[in-house]
Amino acid sequence: MTKRSAQTEQTGGRFLCLNNKTGGQVLCLIVILLFLAVMLHGCVSMQKNEQISETRLMLDTICTITIHGNVDRKMLDEAFALCEELEALLSITIEGSDVWRINNSGGLPVSVDPRTTGLIKSGLAFGEMSEGMFDITIGRLSRLWDFSGEPNVPSELELERARETVDYKQVIINGNTVQLENPDAWIDLGAIAKGYIAYEVAEFLAAYEVSGALIDLGGDVVAVGSRQNGDPWRIAIQKPFGGSGDWLGVIEVEWVSVLGSGTYQRQFEKDGVKYHHILDPDTGMPVISDVVSATVISETAVMGEGLSTIAVLFGSERLDELFARARGFIGAIIVLESGEILKFGDVEFAER
Repeated sequence: MTKRSAQTEQTGGRFLCLNNKTGGQVLCLIVILLFLAVMLHGCVSMQKNEQISETRLMLDTICTITIHGNVDRKMLDEAFALCEELEALLSITIEGSDVWRINNSGGLPVSVDPRTTGLIKSGLAFGEMSEGMFDITIGRLSRLWDFSGEPNVPSELELERARETVDYKQVIINGNTVQLENPDAWIDLGAIAKGYIAYEVAEFLAAYEVSGALIDLGGDVVAVGSRQNGDPWRIAIQKPFGGSGDWLGVIEVEWVSVLGSGTYQRQFEKDGVKYHHILDPDTGMPVISDVVSATVISETAVMGEGLSTIAVLFGSERLDELFARARGFIGAIIVLESGEILKFGDVEFAER
């Protein structure tokens, strides 16, 4: 081994041809300049107002998250990871979730995540607001129905037994401990969980200081800021019972949540009778209502999702009363069974 090669080996290869004072210095300079060029290019690309978007199948639906500004793929990965983390707390079907542990505790107190406690409290507030029509202890009833697999209509005996377990006033919260007085009762947060998750993802991305973001979890939408060109986000309102591209019209929004519920969303037909997923806790059957679609624009997604479900449960006659006392309510677009479109609050809706 020559002295030159030995000295090069001892440097660990950090500088090429260290002892070649002419060619080596030139080559080192070229390498350094190339390195600086790559770094500068990376800095410039991060300063561009770039937009990236990704769609994944999760939460039993199609979820799309779009962000723009000084963004990178890592932000999207972390946002979807947060969706999975919250689903693992709030799902009624995932074994070991907070909700699953409450439902399978035999009526014993269960210590849960503070986020679970907070959402349960919101669900109980909707129970008060709706005089029990919205009830998070509907779990035994909701699990009797199957709107995603083989259509199933429960027997009257099954419905009667399940109805006996429904009473949101039996839920006891002490700090972050949750207990069901009736050990046979089940909590189901499905009516508000997706909206909550969408809002938490929006808060997460806003903390990243993205220029704008649109979180769409199966139609539960939260808008952060504006579009890439500075205009408001444009949200299409689906036509009830229409095709995937059949829209009633469009609303333009910034920094709000847009949540919808409807009898057309999850349904099946059996023996000539149509059944939908919004259940009347008093009967255990799909609620009979003249409201087939309720889209609510609100400051928070949980409020919007709760209100949209209650709007279907109440029917059109009580909507003025409902929206008047709802904190954070901005506006609503209601579609009646007759096809009539009602507008409430501050909402600009451009019909198609």
